[in-house]
Amino acid sequence: MSRENKKPTSLVTHLVAGGCAGLMEACTCHPLDTIKVRMQLSKNVNRNMGGKRIGFAGVGLKIIRNESFWALYKGLGAVVSGIVPKMAIRFSSFELYKSWMADETGKVSTTAVFFAGLAAGTTEAVLVVSPMDLIKIRLQAQRHSMADPLDIPKYRNAPHAAYTIVKEEGVRALYKGVTLTALRQATNQAANFTAYQEMKKYARRIQNLDELPSYQHLLLGGISGAMGPLSNAPIDTIKTRIQKSSAPGKGWDRFKTVTAEIVQKEGFRAFYKGLTPRLLRVAPGQAVTFMVYEKVRSWIDMFSERLQEGEVPNKMVIQK
Repeated sequence: MSRENKKPTSLVTHLVAGGCAGLMEACTCHPLDTIKVRMQLSKNVNRNMGGKRIGFAGVGLKIIRNESFWALYKGLGAVVSGIVPKMAIRFSSFELYKSWMADETGKVSTTAVFFAGLAAGTTEAVLVVSPMDLIKIRLQAQRHSMADPLDIPKYRNAPHAAYTIVKEEGVRALYKGVTLTALRQATNQAANFTAYQEMKKYARRIQNLDELPSYQHLLLGGISGAMGPLSNAPIDTIKTRIQKSSAPGKGWDRFKTVTAEIVQKEGFRAFYKGLTPRLLRVAPGQAVTFMVYEKVRSWIDMFSERLQEGEVPNKMVIQK
């Protein structure tokens, strides 16, 4: 069935495909996120025993050496419990907003795609990402050894962290940095979806294909995924510092305090701490996400079409 004659994909399909993509992305890329968070939280330059500056690989090896390999997966529970609804909301809300902005012929402009991405990023930030990020960062910031059962951290796991934070700081604490989180996610998804949709459209046109092969979705997803981190690294660093802190105060006051502290004590370069691991985390993560999303979506669409045509039930009859 050609693209022109194809029925629109349902929101349920986008929800399921997005959830599957999110789960796969979390399991493959979480260690890089832990390294990124540690680099952003470090107020001094990370150095080895000889005093030499170490990069993201060195930070990763240091975590493994001091806290065990599994420390790279600290906070994964919070991510997995949140990333499935996050990705489901991201893709389904993006498609919904995009459909609202389509013209009378059903075509969607590049500008509309950009604003649909902005809206989708804001939606996922408010509904899922902000509390999930805060819990994840609190877990990742703990420097206990996971190889030593006697080294008991303050937060044992994601549910315990959520319970402790709410008990000690109140429910509103889960939404510390929500404005910056929404700004980060909005700019991420605006750049991400716009770049991906435009490159996908171009690749289809020059190859005269209705659907691109999976390796091309992987490649295009990786390129588009790098756009967000390059455009909003300072926002992400400030957000991470605010969410790690348990100090009280209004959002704008915390923002000014953290920003001033970074500038005065660490310099402007500190706003870009963790950019390399973030790029290495987000770009491959988006590559995996888009590839899995497109593949699962096409499988569901194919199954739905065959079900409507009466092919699947015939094939599923048990032979006696």
